[in-house]
Amino acid sequence: MGHVSTAPAEITRPDSDEEALVVPEPDVPWITLVHNDPVNLMSYVTYVFQSYFGYSKEKATKLMMDVHQKGRAVVSTGSREEMERDVQAMHGYGLWATLQQDRK
Repeated sequence: MGHVSTAPAEITRPDSDEEALVVPEPDVPWITLVHNDPVNLMSYVTYVFQSYFGYSKEKATKLMMDVHQKGRAVVSTGSREEMERDVQAMHGYGLWATLQQDRK
């Protein structure tokens, strides 16, 4: 009988934990930004965008030019977890990247 009365508490506890982790605006996607830096060659940045994201040479080149001329570019969008993964990948390639919620 004691096990039956504690079962509902064990079932409901994960729900309350999940509610605490909800992003305030779950409908707003997250973005990965790559920022300009004085270290990496433009050809290397283009290569990274092609090899990691699978972008065409044209799209990768356009994003690289945005980074170079505008100081940064949005290179991917999605869930926070996906963008954290992409930021870590960019850091692994030696690029300066950050993530944030997209508030256009």
